[in-house]
Amino acid sequence: MSDLPLLDPSADVLTLTRALVDTPSVSGTEGALADAVEAALRGLGGLEVERVGDAVLARTNLDRPTRVVLAGHLDTVPIADNLPSRLEDGRLHGCGSSDMKAGDAVMLRLAGRFGVPGAQPAHDLTFVFYDNEEVEAVKNGLGRVARERRGWLYGDLAILLEPTDGEIEAGCQGTLRAVLEVPGRRAHSARSWLGVNAIHGTAGILATLAAYEAREVDIDGCRYREGLSAVRIEGGVAGNVVPDSCAVTVNFRYAPDRDEDEASAHVREVFADAIAAGVTLTVVDNAGGALPGLSEPAAAAFVAAVGRPARAKLGWTDVARFAALGIPAVNYGPGDPQLAHTREEHVLVDRLQPAEDALVAYLTTPARPGADA
Repeated sequence: MSDLPLLDPSADVLTLTRALVDTPSVSGTEGALADAVEAALRGLGGLEVERVGDAVLARTNLDRPTRVVLAGHLDTVPIADNLPSRLEDGRLHGCGSSDMKAGDAVMLRLAGRFGVPGAQPAHDLTFVFYDNEEVEAVKNGLGRVARERRGWLYGDLAILLEPTDGEIEAGCQGTLRAVLEVPGRRAHSARSWLGVNAIHGTAGILATLAAYEAREVDIDGCRYREGLSAVRIEGGVAGNVVPDSCAVTVNFRYAPDRDEDEASAHVREVFADAIAAGVTLTVVDNAGGALPGLSEPAAAAFVAAVGRPARAKLGWTDVARFAALGIPAVNYGPGDPQLAHTREEHVLVDRLQPAEDALVAYLTTPARPGADA
């Protein structure tokens, strides 16, 4: 235990961010950081704390009429020669600084403020620090908590402190991947007329993608733009062989007013001609999105506290896991999403305190009388 990094929730948010960044936690190796977070939360004295693998859960039990869940992942993508952290020109550089240890630091600050005996937040609070967000969904720590400790995730609003550059990003897109397999007949390339070139057979698929008109839809004042793109093509046998198979992988990013079945049906409709001509389409991954839920009283109050309108989240995040439980959820954090996963990853120091202040303002404002829970 003496080797644990020191995480002091009473320290300023920059100090906490730097301590988190300087504790490596590439997906699958979050144990030491989770230990440190757990120790810091247990030391506050006003929280119920539970550990589920390398996910750390903590909550107040003050019998408030409403509960807000704050969630953030502890893991990062692999280090890209960007540790230890470096503070330079108002920027904190380092792996995970933007995605999303700055957000985790804000969460620890809020725990330090509201998770001590005698604290009086307007809402009961739940803090969820989880592992393995940056890898395949089956390993995701929030998913594990949903399966094993679902009751810990319930609340009137969930806020994921994913990087949003200090803006509220509501809901999220769904994402579907499908593989279109084009058949052919193998032949010697010197006698190509004896074969059927499967690579050539993808021309219709690629033309369909190039001509695809993306739908835009407005939900709760947030505009979601869909997209259908080829993301991989595989084919070819040798330099002198007409290939007898070729596969095109497509990714459909869809607005959250579609569910998974509707998204799958749409993709099949788009490629109906190709399917009729013998192409096989297989959906290999499909994760539904999340509606913004901004009409819910708790979400509307959070937008008011931040003081800026929400925008659509173009991408998939774990807000979808909360939406599946019927809980409105938003993304809001100090990091810049465009810097996530880059060698140049950093967070602007002047984004840290405003994010904390906005959340403190919201969490100390009682729910409107008569508002639905």
